[in-house]
Amino acid sequence: MAESDPVDPVAAPEPFTGGKLFDTVFTRGMALVEETASYLDGPGRDQAKGLARDASLTYSAWSMELTTRLMQAASWLVMQKAVRDGEMRREEASARKYRIRRDEPPLNPEAQRSRGLPPRFLDLVGRAEALYEQICRLDEALYQGARAKVAPNPVSDQIAQLQKAAETGAFDPLMIWRRTK
Repeated sequence: MAESDPVDPVAAPEPFTGGKLFDTVFTRGMALVEETASYLDGPGRDQAKGLARDASLTYSAWSMELTTRLMQAASWLVMQKAVRDGEMRREEASARKYRIRRDEPPLNPEAQRSRGLPPRFLDLVGRAEALYEQICRLDEALYQGARAKVAPNPVSDQIAQLQKAAETGAFDPLMIWRRTK
């Protein structure tokens, strides 16, 4: 490649997946998935049977949230590993359907400490929330920034220009409607 050739960020090797940080996040994330599954299927199930009604409802709802977020995190990590191992192209991995982001507020285990939920369960929730947040930030850094650099969206550019024209008064979208009256 000549020195003046632009580097394609989608085709360039990703330093994150090839580095120790990814290995650490991957190992820690997958271990947390296994630990949580073992807890929820074993001791957690037994502990949940003895909870008061309110704590039991929170435990049930949070168990589903916890499982969902950990599965999303695990899927994202496995996808990144596939990119690293050459089983998937980074361009494919950058597709919107594979993005991970937080759409709802995180679960707050500290706010539940005195409400009868098992401490180990709350610890798992806290650790899962921290992992999920880290993966959301990594996804943003890896794909959202790269997407803007790779291919600006011409439709978004056109919309922004129209919006600017409307805001400055250079374009009146109702002008055609007013002429027909």
